[in-house]
Amino acid sequence: MKTAVKSKRALAADVWRRIFGFLITTRRHRDVVLERLGLTPNDAKALNTLQEREGRSMRSLADEWLCDASNATWMVDRLEERGLAERRTVPSDRRVKLVQLTPEGAQVKQRMLEGMTEPPPELLELDRPELEALIELLAKLPGSDADPFSAGRG
Repeated sequence: MKTAVKSKRALAADVWRRIFGFLITTRRHRDVVLERLGLTPNDAKALNTLQEREGRSMRSLADEWLCDASNATWMVDRLEERGLAERRTVPSDRRVKLVQLTPEGAQVKQRMLEGMTEPPPELLELDRPELEALIELLAKLPGSDADPFSAGRG
């Protein structure tokens, strides 16, 4: 029996479905990291965006997070209450507040990223040649080599 040849689009959709399914299936692995640090997924998104030395306006955060300003304010408020972020005024325009990580926030962010980049057990079940083949293919995707620890990511 001959199987139908899938179009390139159908193959890409199947690959994406499998990658997405793997991310969903292994969510508990990432949730444990957040629970250990007392963070919600929104806290993690906010921490990952912010930097310790460079502030971001609430408008730029809301734009990046694809939410309205009141939701961004709520997310920053949560981090501020825990001492992980702070709002600072801009000397040239005291009406503008910039949000940046506190030293404690930078430490929590570092621990979060270390935990999030720990491979889930399912990946460790693959043998070395399978992992090498997978990384070779993933390396062809834009952003696959992004370093979550780099200054550009926050």
